[in-house]
Amino acid sequence: MKITTFLCTLFLTTFLFQPSLSQSERCNPQDKKVLLKIKQAFNNPYHLASWDPKTDCCDWYVVECDRQTNRINEIHLFAANVSGQIPAAVGDLPYLVSLTFHKITNLTGSIPRAITKLTNLKSLTISWTNISGPIPSFLSELKSLTSLYLSFNSFNGSIPSTLPRLKNLTELWLDRNKLTGPIPDSFGDLSPNLQYLHLSHNQLSGSIPRGWGYLNFTVLSLERNKLEGDISFLLGKNKTIETVDFSRNVLMFNMSNVEIPESLSNLDLNHNKIYGSLPAGLASLDRLSGLNVSYNRLCGQIPIGGRLQEFDYTNYFHNRCLCGKPLPDCK
Repeated sequence: MKITTFLCTLFLTTFLFQPSLSQSERCNPQDKKVLLKIKQAFNNPYHLASWDPKTDCCDWYVVECDRQTNRINEIHLFAANVSGQIPAAVGDLPYLVSLTFHKITNLTGSIPRAITKLTNLKSLTISWTNISGPIPSFLSELKSLTSLYLSFNSFNGSIPSTLPRLKNLTELWLDRNKLTGPIPDSFGDLSPNLQYLHLSHNQLSGSIPRGWGYLNFTVLSLERNKLEGDISFLLGKNKTIETVDFSRNVLMFNMSNVEIPESLSNLDLNHNKIYGSLPAGLASLDRLSGLNVSYNRLCGQIPIGGRLQEFDYTNYFHNRCLCGKPLPDCK
């Protein structure tokens, strides 16, 4: 009799009083509703099969929950077989700090304005998609953004003049789109926190904002545009810049007296109209691992020292009268 009573008690404890999913799951119910709307907007793709309303959404694929609040704070959708546009419902996840749509070639349309409701968003990545149209100026309303990656898309038109309002930005990637026109004058007042600026592989024209001379970038990548004029003010002994790539533009300036920062590790200026001679400061760089000044109008002897004689001759050829190792000796 005692054994029977014990088994009954065990049954009641184990099964009848087991907490339900709604009592035990971490996921906020409103966040779950929003995620299911996003899944439905994408036509319930297999990539989001784990997004099952019967399970805890903090355990779902490609999402993260904050450990303290249990609110959805990250969505990272990579290489997914997903079609359609970015659902406006993403704007209804107020605790999001990071949002990524990467390598989703069937993602089309434009960026929805609802995204501006994400006041806590720090990182926004929309890359390798078929999102098109102008880059929305309303992105400047995302005041918490520190990283904005919009590379490898089909954005066209001009760069929004409002983006410099993002004073917390440390990285801005707009490369490999179809952007045209000059770099806005307002970009002369970019955030002093900005370290990485990538505008390459577009059709940008005009000159570089003079205000950049007061900033301390780590990487400047603006190759394969139609930029012109002088960029020597971006360099200098007091700078900490490491990579400068303005190759395949139409820059024209005298390089002879340009001051080279000791931090420089990669300088690519090939296919421009730069004249004068190579500055002697290049020979004293300990960190220089890449240099290409081919297809310019440079003259004189390549400075001796550092790694300058180690680079291939193709990094120097097709200049007006540049000479010395690794090119033929000067006459």
